[in-house]
Amino acid sequence: MPITTAEVEHVALLARLKLTPEEKAAYTEQLNAILEYMDKLNALDTTDVEPTAHVLPLRNVFREDVVRPGLPREKALAGAPAASEGQFKVPRVV
Repeated sequence: MPITTAEVEHVALLARLKLTPEEKAAYTEQLNAILEYMDKLNALDTTDVEPTAHVLPLRNVFREDVVRPGLPREKALAGAPAASEGQFKVPRVV
């Protein structure tokens, strides 16, 4: 189903875009070309194609999570510019 100029105008209104008549005509033509290409892709038989999230085989390169003891509070606060009552002291942000 082709996109009309009225639909392009409606989307432009929703996006708060001010389009010239030439831009409206160009976008209508471009969007219709995209939809025609999608129709060609929809005609392809993809029953034996496995769904993928990425074209390359990716794997997680992070290390395994291992439970370890945390940093002691005194050591964490040792490098702080200011600390108060066992917490980092920072300027008030309002």
